[in-house]
This record gives sequence, structure tokens and C-alpha cells, in this order.
Amino acid sequence: MPDFKLSAQLAAHDADVRHVCFPRPDLVLSAARDCTVRAWKRTTTSPPAFEPTVVTQGSEFYNSLTYLPPSPDYPDGLVISGGADTIIDVRKANSTPSDNAVRLLIGHARNVCALATVPGGEYIVSASWDKTARIWSVGKWETEAILVGNEEAVWDVLPFDETTIITASADKNIRIYDLRTITAGQLEPRSTIYTPDVVRALCQVSRGHHSGADFASASNDGVIRLWKLSGQQVGELHGHESFIYSLATLPSGELVSSGEDRTVRIWEGSECVQTITHPAISVWTVSVCPGNGDIATGASDGVVRIFSRSPERLASTDTLAHFDESVKSSSIPRQQVGAINKEKLPGPDFLKNKSGTKEGQVQMIREEDGSVTAHQWSIGQQQWINIGTVVDAVGSSGRKVEYNGETFDYVFDVAIEEGQPSLKLPYNLSENPYARAQKFIDDNELSQNFLDQIAQFIVTNTQGATIGQSSGDSASAGPYGTESRYQPGDDADNSRSKALPHREYLDITAAKYEPIFKKILSINSTLVAAGRKDYSLNPPAQEVLAVIRRRLEAHQPIIDDGSVDLVVKMCTQWEYPDRLAPLDLLRCIATSPTTAKFKSADLGGPVQIAVFSALDGVPAGGQPNENCVMMAARTLANLFKSTEGRKLVTQPSEALRAVSFIDRTLGIGGQPAIGPFNRNLLVAVTTIIVNFAVLASREPGSVPPNVQIRLLTALARILQKQTDGEVMFRALVAAGTLITVIGKTAPEARSLSSCIASSRDRVTESRVKEVADECLSLLR
Repeated sequence: MPDFKLSAQLAAHDADVRHVCFPRPDLVLSAARDCTVRAWKRTTTSPPAFEPTVVTQGSEFYNSLTYLPPSPDYPDGLVISGGADTIIDVRKANSTPSDNAVRLLIGHARNVCALATVPGGEYIVSASWDKTARIWSVGKWETEAILVGNEEAVWDVLPFDETTIITASADKNIRIYDLRTITAGQLEPRSTIYTPDVVRALCQVSRGHHSGADFASASNDGVIRLWKLSGQQVGELHGHESFIYSLATLPSGELVSSGEDRTVRIWEGSECVQTITHPAISVWTVSVCPGNGDIATGASDGVVRIFSRSPERLASTDTLAHFDESVKSSSIPRQQVGAINKEKLPGPDFLKNKSGTKEGQVQMIREEDGSVTAHQWSIGQQQWINIGTVVDAVGSSGRKVEYNGETFDYVFDVAIEEGQPSLKLPYNLSENPYARAQKFIDDNELSQNFLDQIAQFIVTNTQGATIGQSSGDSASAGPYGTESRYQPGDDADNSRSKALPHREYLDITAAKYEPIFKKILSINSTLVAAGRKDYSLNPPAQEVLAVIRRRLEAHQPIIDDGSVDLVVKMCTQWEYPDRLAPLDLLRCIATSPTTAKFKSADLGGPVQIAVFSALDGVPAGGQPNENCVMMAARTLANLFKSTEGRKLVTQPSEALRAVSFIDRTLGIGGQPAIGPFNRNLLVAVTTIIVNFAVLASREPGSVPPNVQIRLLTALARILQKQTDGEVMFRALVAAGTLITVIGKTAPEARSLSSCIASSRDRVTESRVKEVADECLSLLR
């Protein structure tokens, strides 16, 4: 097929265009950060021209759109938009800001980041940062169901058919819902697909696609994954170099994607067949017109662009030339392209004498004036296209930035929440990126789930920079195995600190206290209403609960047995379905020495209490709740943070109880595994094993040999079955540290060799491959 070329540029927005909708050839809708939604109506066809009108204007960013086609009640159709103000605005397509909305839909508690129309037109579905999606009836304009089960923001939603809804979440999971199973206004997922990274976008895949896929997802790792509705992954598309924000399907069956690397990419089968670079930082959104197959994009420069394969719908020669020149004149931060040795780059003659090997391949060229330009290979045009000039970043030019009275190589603006002020992330090149990311999370009370994303943001945006000072003592490297200055292509043995043996205990303590305590008090109110005075919290107990919260929020340890006893009673005496929030609270206080020393008359210490709370009392015929088991695992991991906790887990009976819990979770011993691909659960389990390994390394003889052997067996199971980067990384760090304890000649250590080698080959993350290589070197 011919390449897409620019058809029209629609410029009226004053800020990023976050969503576009292209329902008909003569109508484009756009939502932007300038707090407007605009309708663009075509006025001429060759070359195409569009006139904008403001449909609605608010006080907050608009981020999402959908369109309901014309009906007898609404002959022009309905424009439905949502954003940071949490309200979904429904209005006629020919409205102006002074007109009343048809309806304002209120229900979401945070930013509405996705909207879609369910096939048949009787419902719309919305997704929000409040961790839910909602089904709304058209006409009645009421919430028909709340889709629950997501642990983080719901980034996108795909109505697959009239009864099937698919959600994409920041918790790295895809969930599939059946609208025929709504119960009391809520809808639990029919199935969950676990993925390696935050899922940003979804789209349906055309029937007849070579992969047999039903739908596609796109993630922060720059990979498009193809899925069957059964959860089977049937393909991956690689080409994007950063976050992918949007996906759509062309009438031809091809896929189209857009992302943070400034590009829109067209995919035929498993190959990228065209790359369209934009003169912007991000291409937030892409939409396909079902009527003619043209595509519309929205970008960070505030421009909506339409691209077409039809010669009749191409832009004028001047407009095409202006677009090419604007791409060519773009400035590309050096950190986006990695380390560059200018002296080794080819000159302009390379572009005349050498062809690219694949669509989208980028080649750096040293120009005669000493500048560095980036050129992208186009298969369709069979030529290199200039996509910009590489420029230095602050950190690589040696200039320091002052923040809070200190100087740093970088001070990044990080937007964690849509519509909220950016947070400052200072960073020096001598620091470990994971250590700085963890401090940023702690300082701003963010979810621990952001750790990988923030650390990788630092790594990506400081590549190519040079350090003006020593990296300091290698012992300061964090627990994640990569030294902060390592760059791809460097000699890894000379440029990064060794990860093994690991010497620091890890914890998982980041928490949002408001929902924990709110849930506990809600359950307590239910118990009170049911007359369950034996298990409900009386006013003095509620005051103790308030004291616990105040101490946790002030980062102070729990110092009295009464507080621990209250939490333990909720964990062990409340009905099993009500234990999650108390268990979450137990893991928060597990770092306190008082918790480690606590003894229950019935159950003993906190290890047994956590295990009992997670595994005992499961309703007949049911399975242990994955999240309860995860909280128990986090509790065990956090016990290692205090001296008293470490003394507890070195007791042979407690160590065996902990390792038996790990075996039960992983399905070692005959019972089915619990949450076999639940990333958060597996990270918690591997954190326990890391801490046992650190304890064995730092205090020889403290961990019994039989416990060490069982831990190695558990690690073998994880390394054989898992693919998540963080899970694999922690498992390898634990394995390598234990190898240094028991010795490379021990049969149990030798038996890990094949597991480690195979795990190295299954992952793409450099830090995982590096620590796997380090483990293998210990066995040589």
C-alpha cells in the first residue's frame, strides 16, 4: 500500500491535544489541555480544509472523547468528553460553550482518562484514575455498573462487543468483563491477563490478522502485544522507543500506534511498514476514520494532523514542505538517543551510499559544521529522512541546577497526576537511579508501583551525560543491580558496580493510609449494624486505631502492644473477605520492633499471624485471596528491617514457617500456586527470599542450611516460570547472594545454572541480563 502523507494540519488549540476522534470524513473532534473540546468540520475536500468551533470549554484539562452517531433524538450526534474535573460532559455536536449540556455524568472521583461507545449505541464506558471503569446508559444517563478489581488507574477501556469490556491498568494488568454478570451494580473481572509493564492503550484487532489475535495492548515498555480473549499472547510488535499512548485499527487490518518517541507507526502483520515522525515531543493520540481510512493525530505541540493514502486528499505542496521542514528543524535532546561518540559518526555521504535495513531505523550523522543530525529510514520512500538535530541537555553540558539550596546535574519536572502541579525530581549523575527514585517516592508519598517507571525515566533522560565527579563508594549502589553511569555499549565489567552479594535488606512500606483506614472503619460500621459487638471496634479501640494512623503518617514506629494486638485481632478474627485492609495495616507496622516482639496467646508471633490471616478461613470451595497472601508476604519481608525482626526469623521454627508459606504460594508441594502470575505477590515473595539471602550473607550461620536449600528450590521455580523483569531481577539477586553463601561447588548451587541461563534468555531488560551473567560467573 502507498504511504500515508499529510492531508491537513488543524491548528487552534493552545496546548497539548490529548485525544482525537475521527467519526466521519467531514468531522474531527479534539480534546486538549487548553480546557477546550473542538469540532473540526471540513469545508473543502482537495486539499482538505477544516474549520474549528469550540464545543465545550471548562476550567480543567480535557483528556478523553467519544462520539455517539446521529439518532432520531440527536440528529447531529453527541460529543462526550471527560477530564481532570471528573465530570463527563454530554452535549450535541453542534453545541457551543454557552449551550447547556444534554447531561453531566457524575460518579468518578479522579481524572477521566478514557471514553468509548459500546457497540449497539445503548451504553458508553468510561475509565478513570480512581481505579474503576463505569458503564453508563444512553438516554437514562445513569451508572449501570462499576467495573472493579483494578489496583491502580484504569488508562484505557475497549468495548470488544455488546457484552465484553476490556480494561488497561497502571497495575500492569488487562481485565476482561462480561456485562451479563453485573451484581448489585458492580462487575468483577471474568479474567485477568498479567503483563510486564503499565498498559496504556487497547484496540480491537481485525479478523483474519495473521496472528489470530482478538485485541492488542500497548505499554510503557514500548511494546505492542497481541492477545486472544483467552489471555494467550500470540505476538509482539517492536519498534517504538518509549511509551506508547494510543492504538487503533485501520480498515485494511493494519494497526496504527503513537507514542512518546514522536512517532506514529503503521504495522502490517508483525512489521512496521511506515514511521511518521512529528515535530513535537509526544504524539498523545491517534484515531482512524472508518469511512475513508485516514488517520488523525494529536500531539504536544497543540496541532491536530490528518494523514491520508489517497492522492486526492493530500495537503498542498507548500503545506507538505512546511511539515517536512518543521520535522527536520526539530531539536532532539541528546538523552533521547543515548551516548554519541561524535568522532565515530559517519558524514553526510553515508546517506547517499547506504540504505537502511528496516522501517524507522535511525542513523546519526556528523554534519560539516560539527552538529549531529538524526535521520530515519523510510521503506516506502527508500530514503533517509532528516528528523532533527541532536542538542545537549543541561546535565551533559556540565551546567548545574540549584534546587532547595543544593546543586544537581538535573532537576526534572515529573507529572504524576493529570491536572496537578509537576513534582521536582533532582538527580546527580553520581547517584544510583533506583536510590533517587525511591527517595522521590518517599518524599512525595507515592505508590511503590512507580519505582521502576521513575528509575527508567532517570536512566533514559540521562543517557549520554558525563559525570563531573567520582561515583563514590560502590557500596552505595542500590539493591537493583545497575550502577547509575552504565550506558549501553560500554564494557559492563568496568562501568557498573557488582550487584552480588547483595548487602541491604529491602522493605515494601509505601502505603496510602486514607483508603486503608477508611475501609477498616467501613467494615467496622457493618459489624456494628449487624450487632457483632464481639468483633467490632468500640470507641476506645477506634481511638487506638487513630493513634496508629497518626504514628504511621508521622513515620514513627508503633511502640505499644495494645496497638499491635488490635491489628492482629482484625486480621485473625474478622471474616476472611474482610481481612485485606487489616493485613495491609499489619505489613505497615511490621517494621516496628514492637511488632516483631509481639506474641499472641493463640497464634504466637507475627510470622504465624500473617500466614494464618492469609490462608486460614477461606470460604469452602474457594481459593486464598491473592492480595491477602501478598500482604502477608510483605509483612514477612518488612520484619527484616528491625533487629528484633531478624532475630525472630532466625529462629528455626519461624524460618521454616516462612519458607513453607513461600512454598505454598508458589505451588511447591502439590497444591496449586496462588496468583501464579500476580506481579505484586511475586515481588513480595522474592523480597522475602532476598532478605533471607542478605541475612545469611551478613550473619553466617543465622539461616539454617535446610532453609537455604528450600529457598534455592523456590528460586528455581520462579526463574523457570516467570518473565516479569522486577520479579526475575530480585530472584536472581537472591540466588546470586545465596550462591556466595553456600559456595559454587554445592550441588544446590550448581543446579541453578540452567535456570539462570534460561531466565537470562527470556528477558530483554539489561539489568536482569547483567545480574544473570554475574550469577553465572559465580558458578564458573
